[in-house]
This record gives sequence, structure tokens and C-alpha cells, in this order.
Amino acid sequence: RIKRSGKMPIKTRVTEMLGIEHPIIMGGMTGTGTPELAAAVSNAGGLGLIAIHNAGTPEKARRDIRKLRLLSNGKPFGVNLTILPTMGEPPPYDDYARIIIEEGVRVVETAGSSPKKWVTLFKSAGIITIHKCIAIRHALSAEKYGVDIISLDGFECAGHPGEDDVGNFVLQARGAKVL
Repeated sequence: RIKRSGKMPIKTRVTEMLGIEHPIIMGGMTGTGTPELAAAVSNAGGLGLIAIHNAGTPEKARRDIRKLRLLSNGKPFGVNLTILPTMGEPPPYDDYARIIIEEGVRVVETAGSSPKKWVTLFKSAGIITIHKCIAIRHALSAEKYGVDIISLDGFECAGHPGEDDVGNFVLQARGAKVL
């Protein structure tokens, strides 16, 4: 039997940048990326994220950020802003971004489309940016735009409308060489 003496934090560039104990970042997870789940991840030493569009309205989003801040007991957390094409009226992305900044969120994960507009906005507010990519070409573009962290997610990661259908093992290996 191996004896364990408390927590064993892992130090990486990501843990140092985000101020977390373990290099685990929760995805935004539409429908399930709640303040309660995100707080559990943050309190366990990872980075919990809420999907801001889950709130439904900007003011409910503000309440969710405040709830997450309270539940996470001072531990780092972040907010996911997924920008997707829509057939009708788009969600109030600009309002969500404004609230993220006003509430002093330190980390934002963008996903779904080009992060260019959002990275510029969030970086000017001193926010660490992560962009979820499903292809190497998207990751290269995100790097060019100044994203701090790339989340390179393969086909089996779920919830990603990628057109390339490349599995995680292949995508990660290629990303390690190219990025």
C-alpha cells in the first residue's frame, strides 16, 4: 500500500498561471456547467467554469457569477462564453462579456467561433483567456490573437461542432508538435 500524506499539487505552466493546485479545467458544459458544479471543481483544486449562457439572461448570469464566487471560497474559477451561429436572435454576448468584466472574473474560456473580438476585449481588462479548439488551424489562429491557453479538444470530448472529427490522441500529439 502507498501511504499518502495529504494533497499532492502538480505544478505546470497552467497551474501557475491560473493559481490552481491541479491541471484540471472544467469545460463550460451547456446545461450542466452550473455554479455548484464549478465550485466543486474549484474547491477540489482545479478550475471550475460556468457556461454563462446557461443563465438565460445577463442579470441571471451576474447572479450565477456571484454565487460561484461565494461557493468557491476564494478559489480560482472562470466563465465560459460560447459563441455559436444562430438562426434567430443571438444571445446577448456583448452583455455577457460586459458582466464578466464588471464582476472581476479572472479567467474566461471562449469557444464556438473565432475568439478575436473577445480575446482583445478580455485581455484589455486583464483577464486570462482560454480558447477551446477542435482543430490545429483554430489553435494557431487563437494563438495569433493572443489567447493565453489553448484547450485542444478531440472529437470524443463531446459538445463540439467540429467538422474534422479528429480524435483526442491524434489531435493532442499533433498539437504538441505544432503549437
